[in-house]
Amino acid sequence: MTDPNARRVTVVPNGPVLVEGPVEIEVDGVTHTSDRFVVAVCACRRSKRYPFCDTSHRKRVRSEVSPAVQADSR
Repeated sequence: MTDPNARRVTVVPNGPVLVEGPVEIEVDGVTHTSDRFVVAVCACRRSKRYPFCDTSHRKRVRSEVSPAVQADSR
């Protein structure tokens, strides 16, 4: 039997940790709260909204220009 007060936590590979809310997160003695039904907690510490994820972990997408075209433009 499962505890009805238990929270589900999902670790996203190369992404945030998803926690069923509402939650209180304590970081360095400071408590952050969220009343959302799912909260994305930053796992990479790149977020400007840390401890909440702002998708800063995503890689930047480069344009699909071939090296030959880049060489011609020099």
